[in-house]
Amino acid sequence: MDRAQKEKLVEDLGQIFESSGVVVVSRYEGMTVAEMQDLRAQMREAGGFVRVAKNRLAKIALDGKPCASIANYLTGMTVLAYSEDPVAAAKVVQEYSKMNPKLDILGGAMGENELDRAGVKAVASLPSREELIASIVGCVVAPASNLAGALGAPASNIAGILATIEEKAA
Repeated sequence: MDRAQKEKLVEDLGQIFESSGVVVVSRYEGMTVAEMQDLRAQMREAGGFVRVAKNRLAKIALDGKPCASIANYLTGMTVLAYSEDPVAAAKVVQEYSKMNPKLDILGGAMGENELDRAGVKAVASLPSREELIASIVGCVVAPASNLAGALGAPASNIAGILATIEEKAA
């Protein structure tokens, strides 16, 4: 890799560290290519990405970034998982590490906040953006549907009573 390629890689990594909602650093020693491809596919489905980069270049890219504290985790064979959604990457890595113990979560960052192993696990347990939107929509729609049901019920009751009175009169 020549100097221009390294500079481009450092620039790309810098963009990742600045724009991602969460970055998770894991050790992947012993994982096969197929296992890594499976992790990448699961991450892509969740809207995240997986990146393997030289630790030295990643540390250079972290310089001056809000999540610079994760430089301590960049030793050995590390992989970066990141996503715009502050929960997606952590959730996928946490689930994958349960299925494949070769993927060892070291820590990560959410904005300026450094996350240790327990922090990544806590973030992974949070609901995703889509789940939060769905629950908010459910809370907003529920009163409207209850109101419509309440307003419709007396009208149907009155119609039933009138039908009964009409039958008795006939």
